[in-house]
Amino acid sequence: MLCALIMAGGKGTRFWPLSTEEKPKQFLNLLGKDTMIQMTVKRVERLLPIERIFIVTANQYVQLLKEQLPNLPERNIIIEPVGKNTAPCIALSAFVIKKYYEDATIAVLPSDHLIRNEDRFIQILDDAYKFVESKPEAIVTIGMKPDRPETGYGYIKCSKEKKEIDDSQIISVEAFVEKPNIEKAKKYLESKQYLWNGGMFIWKADNILNLTKEYLNETYNILSEVAATKEEAFQQVLEDKYAEIQGVSVDYGIMENADDIYVIPSDFGWDDVGNWSSIERYSKRDKYGNVEGSNNYFYNSSGNIAITNKKLLLNNIDNLIIVETEDYILISPKDREQEIKDAKNLIS
Repeated sequence: MLCALIMAGGKGTRFWPLSTEEKPKQFLNLLGKDTMIQMTVKRVERLLPIERIFIVTANQYVQLLKEQLPNLPERNIIIEPVGKNTAPCIALSAFVIKKYYEDATIAVLPSDHLIRNEDRFIQILDDAYKFVESKPEAIVTIGMKPDRPETGYGYIKCSKEKKEIDDSQIISVEAFVEKPNIEKAKKYLESKQYLWNGGMFIWKADNILNLTKEYLNETYNILSEVAATKEEAFQQVLEDKYAEIQGVSVDYGIMENADDIYVIPSDFGWDDVGNWSSIERYSKRDKYGNVEGSNNYFYNSSGNIAITNKKLLLNNIDNLIIVETEDYILISPKDREQEIKDAKNLIS
């Protein structure tokens, strides 16, 4: 039984000041009329009924989830008491999902990514599910074919062992690689042996729990104790015990140790929409590369991204990010946007 687990607890700090801790980017309309999480759920609903779509998030975002996804059953909102990185929240969610679907296969998906070719994405997800059903101890991840030397993504190094399932090619994973510098990124692109790591995984719930038990035993023991709690006391016991868990990413805690990991190379128009430049890639621009908007006016200016409530006139200005909210105005050179999340710490 295929279920989806959408991870929606991130803070989206690189989109400050539009994205805030109170309302991070997954709950914003960045690329259309729907918010990022609404887009994600609608996409997955093409394959699964809403009853089998679960979302793990922080308590402070539960009300936003209910407002934006009114058809999502309340039982399908999994509340992580405190952020402990991806391995604990995935294990927690696997325990919860198994209460409703004992033999669940889980597709773990981000809540805030763009996928343009949804037909192909759904086909790949279904192919991954079929592969895991035929090989229950396998882990399948979805790797994106790179089209540029990107330093902002982790990479997946592919082996030469290849299999076929329906319309997809499945390749054994040789290694997961951290974000590279530009020189390494260029070599990865040239080698054609590396894919971008999009943070999507498909596995049996039993398998990920067995791997958690093997490699993160203390985490498993705490969560199995919580999972055995009666429903009426579950959330309170979880809050009491969860703080004892060590925070660790699933890549570091599980994937770097596990065997039987496979990747499906994919090209369905993916972007993690991780910074203002990614918004620029999918926005309408004038002939000088300025992102167009009803409030924006550009004179002898080029390459600017401007999101404002008031009318904005730029005179002989190039390559700036300008974002206005009710509380803040951000102005940053585009080539220094990676420093925004650090610079905002100056504001208390």
